[in-house]
Amino acid sequence: MECRCQCGAVAFKTPIEKPLALYICHCAECRRQTSSAFGASAIFPRFSLPDVELLSVYKRPTASGHTLYCYFCKQCGTRLIHSTPDKNVVSVKGGCIEGLDWKDAIHLWTKSAMVPIPEGSETHSEESEFTAYGSTQELLD
Repeated sequence: MECRCQCGAVAFKTPIEKPLALYICHCAECRRQTSSAFGASAIFPRFSLPDVELLSVYKRPTASGHTLYCYFCKQCGTRLIHSTPDKNVVSVKGGCIEGLDWKDAIHLWTKSAMVPIPEGSETHSEESEFTAYGSTQELLD
């Protein structure tokens, strides 16, 4: 999938044609990060970062005790990729992906949602404990 920041300085392709999963998170951290009602994360197998000369990184601890690396464009500030060193997947921020299909998104932290959740969506009051990615899980482990 084609991805780019708002100004176009950073552009890259995902390693596969659709995400392993798509999460819409309604937690306070994601709301702050996006300055919006929720954050969207498309999960892909780990891949090399785009031109690191064009990226800056912000690190923060997660609730589970890991460190999350949040990469963004140095020019326009668009958040693009999140990664955790000990995981074999990365999160590409949903708004930077062209043609992303949102209909099967899984909604997390719905107990703090600021907007209605689409009827029929998979939802979790807090974080989902299930993160298997179907038939691709063996390749990721």
